[in-house]
Amino acid sequence: MSEAVQPQFALQRIYLKDASFEVPGAPRVFLQTWSPEVSIDLSTATARLDDGHLFEVTLALTVTAKNEGQTAFLVEVKQAGIFQAEGFSDADLAPLLGAYCPNLLFPYAREAVSDIVGKGSFPQLLLQPINFDAVFAESQRNLANETVTA
Repeated sequence: MSEAVQPQFALQRIYLKDASFEVPGAPRVFLQTWSPEVSIDLSTATARLDDGHLFEVTLALTVTAKNEGQTAFLVEVKQAGIFQAEGFSDADLAPLLGAYCPNLLFPYAREAVSDIVGKGSFPQLLLQPINFDAVFAESQRNLANETVTA
């Protein structure tokens, strides 16, 4: 008689997978009055690794600051992690990888963005917390609506 596998979850590694920073209007942007409009785009991606119990989750953030109608800076950060998830049903695995893991990665991505912006000689930029449970739920609703519509 086989016993059911107890669900196990473990963080293996967190790393900065990719980062870029652009200041297209330099040096003129530094001579203007600073009153930026900041927009943030985010996405997540999940890839199953070797043995089927390891997953790479990547949180991608793109932060664009416009000042006086022109792009002051553009930061792109991909923060990733390797997670072990074993013994979870597909229904439980989806929110674990789609919401819980990005929630773990976000503070690291926020710090990377803040550091890069500061090194670019701009005022500190602290991104507000994101409710990844709500983001994941919304993406699931959109996916369900696309399936019904198709």
